[in-house]
Amino acid sequence: MKIIRRDLLYLSGIAAAVPTMSKIAWAQTQAGPKLTQILRKDLEGQGQVVQETVVSVVDFGPGAAAPWHMHPGAQELLHVIEGSLVVEIEGSGTTLLKTGEAAIIAADLVHLARNENTGASGKALVVHSRAAKDKPLMVVVKK
Repeated sequence: MKIIRRDLLYLSGIAAAVPTMSKIAWAQTQAGPKLTQILRKDLEGQGQVVQETVVSVVDFGPGAAAPWHMHPGAQELLHVIEGSLVVEIEGSGTTLLKTGEAAIIAADLVHLARNENTGASGKALVVHSRAAKDKPLMVVVKK
């Protein structure tokens, strides 16, 4: 029964992720960054305060930007591993992050990240810690 339950959860997770994935795919066709998810795992022994951590590598081509978006119930840690990126949080201004620097973006804040360098790519390791797996990981915000 345990295997069936996991398969059911896996399939229901796919069904829940498809609408979000189409939004992400649309954003990427608009000269956005390329996202490569490298880990997605439920946490254990955390009292379910954080249910899941999602780790991704995001490649920003020259001049590429993510759309304005938010992560309902998910904190984001962005660590620049190549180049430099600008992180802008609605109402809080911008921050330039260079290679080796990191920022934490609280859950539910509307923000974006962009590579303002038109001659070089940028790359970031992004970690989302989610308190509510029933909410979408990312919601694009029209501005």
